[in-house]
Amino acid sequence: MNLAATYVGEKVLEQGVKLILNNPEKNIPRLITLAEKLARDPYHREMVANVKKVLENKEGNWYQFARRLLTTTHPNIRQRLAMDFFVNSTFIGVPRQKEWAAKLGVAVPWAILMDPTEKCNLHCRGCWAGDYQRARELDFATMDRVVTEGEKLGINFIVLSGGEPMMRREDIIRLAEKHPDQVFHLFTNGTLIDRAFVDDMVRLGNITVALSLEGFEEKTDARRGKGVFARVMQAMDLMREAGAVYGVSVTYSRNNTEELGSEEFVDMLVEKGVAFGWYFTYIPIGKDVDLEMMATPEQRAWMFDRIQYFRQTKPIFLVDFWNDGEASNGCIAGGRRYFHINAAGEVEPCAFVHYSTCNINHISLVEALQNPLFRAYQKRQPFNTNLRRPCPLIDNPEMLREMVAEAGARSTQLHADETAEEFAAKLAPYARDWGAIADRIWNEAGKAGKTAAGDRCCQAH
Repeated sequence: MNLAATYVGEKVLEQGVKLILNNPEKNIPRLITLAEKLARDPYHREMVANVKKVLENKEGNWYQFARRLLTTTHPNIRQRLAMDFFVNSTFIGVPRQKEWAAKLGVAVPWAILMDPTEKCNLHCRGCWAGDYQRARELDFATMDRVVTEGEKLGINFIVLSGGEPMMRREDIIRLAEKHPDQVFHLFTNGTLIDRAFVDDMVRLGNITVALSLEGFEEKTDARRGKGVFARVMQAMDLMREAGAVYGVSVTYSRNNTEELGSEEFVDMLVEKGVAFGWYFTYIPIGKDVDLEMMATPEQRAWMFDRIQYFRQTKPIFLVDFWNDGEASNGCIAGGRRYFHINAAGEVEPCAFVHYSTCNINHISLVEALQNPLFRAYQKRQPFNTNLRRPCPLIDNPEMLREMVAEAGARSTQLHADETAEEFAAKLAPYARDWGAIADRIWNEAGKAGKTAAGDRCCQAH
């Protein structure tokens, strides 16, 4: 009876969302009202209240962003993503994740990152996946099982990376067809996106992509290969014309931070129809590891300020994966809010932390979430009371060393030529220098001494 009531309630909700989205610009206030009714978790209520506040200013950048996204997106994508991302993944999914977390005794994440393949058509310097074998793949049955088991736990957001996930495009389309209530978000170099794939994005409505850029043409082609920037721009044009939802993934390093943080670059993204941007800092792991490629601590602090400025002025949603530690209550990896399954099936805490204690090919998703490395993560999170220093890899490398030893984890890299202790020692100078800057910023903001758990209610997201 309860299952039937839930089914009927969700069908009524779906019809209500579709009705409102038939005239999205006019119905923005009604969308907010619906979100207020759906929000059961305290964090979600706070989130909806903040969104409502910023959308009250019809001249502001956030209202312009919402208006652009709602009016330029193809109706099928608009309706499907509204259900899958906001309703299934967030308002319904998070409470279900919490229920299962209480039963299992470990966190149930909001998202799963999987690598369908290690293969890639590019050879980018410093690729975090560049030290995999470039041969292994997850078969369709395994990916389908992970997605199915995730749905039971309330996980409705699947991120696909690699390698280049578009080299498995047919299997990705099959997954999206079989699981219409899931969002499938691809991190891709963009060079394999053509009109046929964009047509599938429109038809299915539950596929989004983040295209990798290093800046403008010169810097992108220098790291990724001649002509890559032009092909990414072409892919954007195809998706914009079709009304798809897409973003970018950028990695700021020592030689491109100022370009990626420039007004000209962000304005170009807005002009090309980009809805969101993931900003990552370069992590010295994978192919051609080079500590000199890392953005300096001063550049990292500068980028934080730039992202804050763009959030107040530009109609685009930007996430600074490391610098947003305060918003996420520290590190989200290790199964807390996400984890990584590489193309060999190894279950890793994070795309950048190549250690594992188990393989998804041999165990269930529930068993994978209960592995000792994830438990070691979760009992230490957040890793620092200063949430500007969230990462156990580059900000608190001694934590990584401890957790790997405690869990008895093994390296998943092809060339495991250094121990966790050696890797931690290599990153200690950067962690020290960034820590000095981050502590000063934290203290000046008046946040010293506040515990992460007491200061925010972000455990829900």
